[in-house]
Amino acid sequence: MLSTPPEQTDGLLGPAAIRDLAQQLELRPTKTLGQNFLHDANTIRRIVRTAELTAEDVVLEVGPGLGSLTLGLLPAAAQVTAVEIDPRLAALLPRTVAGRVPALADRLTVVEADALRIQEVPGRAPTALVANLPYNVAVPVLLHLLELLPTLRRALVLVQAEVAERLAAAPGSPPYGVPSAKAAWYGEVRRAGNVGRRVFWPEPNVDSGLVALDRRPPPPGDRAATFAVIDAAFATRRKGLRAALARWAGGPAAAEARLRAAGIDPTTRGEQLSVADFARLAATEVAE
Repeated sequence: MLSTPPEQTDGLLGPAAIRDLAQQLELRPTKTLGQNFLHDANTIRRIVRTAELTAEDVVLEVGPGLGSLTLGLLPAAAQVTAVEIDPRLAALLPRTVAGRVPALADRLTVVEADALRIQEVPGRAPTALVANLPYNVAVPVLLHLLELLPTLRRALVLVQAEVAERLAAAPGSPPYGVPSAKAAWYGEVRRAGNVGRRVFWPEPNVDSGLVALDRRPPPPGDRAATFAVIDAAFATRRKGLRAALARWAGGPAAAEARLRAAGIDPTTRGEQLSVADFARLAATEVAE
C-alpha cells in the first residue's frame, strides 16, 4: 500500500510515510478539523509509555488521523476504538494497520463520527482515553467523553500547551478557570510532559503538552448545577463572587446568602474555589 518502505521496525509512521499516505488521499490538512499529524516515532513511544496501559485496557482514541498514534497503541492494549470525523481517514486507517501490523489488525475498531456528538461507543467499554486532540475542540471533547463514558479510568491527551496549562491548573493560580474546575470534577489532573511543534505535519505555530487525568469519584452534588456555577463565576472573573454570581442567584443579596450558606466569603473570586467548593455552593438554597 505504501510506496515508501517502513521507516521503523515496529511499523510506526515516519515523516515520509505520513506524506505518502496524505498524497494517496490527496489530503490537504485543514485547520478546521485541527489536522496536525504526529510523525515522530519517539514521541509516539513516549506517549504510549506515559499512558501506562495494560494488556487488558480498551483504549479510546479520538482523531487518529493517518494512524501514527494508533499504531503505537495497538501493541500495548487489548483493543483500540478510534473515532475519526474525516471519512477518508476513517476508511484508510484499517488498511494502514493491516499493512503495517497485520497481527494486530483485529484489535482495531474504527468509528466514523464527530467525537463531540457521539453518544455511544461500540464494543467493549473503553477504560482509557489516549488521543492527540484537535486544538479547537480539545476541552469540549475531553469533558464530553469523560461524562459519557464513566468506565474511562484515566486519560492522556495531547493538546495545545496553553490548554494543557489551563486543564492542570490549581485553584489560585493564574491559568485556573473553567476548564480546570470542570476537569477536576472527573479526576486528578496533571501535566505529563511537553511536546514540541516539529514532531507534527504540518507544523503548528504553537507547542503542545500532555495532560493526564486519573478518575476519582466526583464531589457530592449535581454536575450540571455545579458547572452552571463555574460558568457564572468565571464569566466576569475579576469580580468578587457576590457580584459575579448575581445573575445566577437572582441578585447580589441572594448570591451573598448562598455564598455564606456554603461557607464562602462573598468577596472571594471564582479562581480561589476548588470544584468541591463550587459543588457545595451549587447545592445551597435561598431561604424564602
